[in-house]
Amino acid sequence: MKHEFHKRIYGYECDIYGHLNNANYLQLFEAARSEFLLITDLSIEKLSSLGISIFISESLIKYKKPVELNDVVKVVSTVKSCSRVKSVWKQEIYNDSNELCTVLEIQGVFVMNGKPARIPKEVHSVYLQYVTSDD
Repeated sequence: MKHEFHKRIYGYECDIYGHLNNANYLQLFEAARSEFLLITDLSIEKLSSLGISIFISESLIKYKKPVELNDVVKVVSTVKSCSRVKSVWKQEIYNDSNELCTVLEIQGVFVMNGKPARIPKEVHSVYLQYVTSDD
């Protein structure tokens, strides 16, 4: 399943060149992943109530074209894979002209009691419904 998240880019998020500041890309990607989790019924709050956290263990960002002031961007998020210990997500940012600007591949590790752990089978089965191998 692909999930789309839309957001306008404001001046306070930009650098002196009028481009989205590199640190703000991470916040934009995080917001899009959080919105995706909400529709899966596995929000951060729900996972937390089950004693599960997701810690980012690896990320790779490829900047292809700048995101600029006042762009209304589209962030497309997909879950590429999910085991009971980790998940891998792919996220892409598109500008107003639907041009691919940025690609992120990010890995999250499931954590319980402060240590990497296997999530319950019931939670894993919910995640598996949203895995897509489309590239």
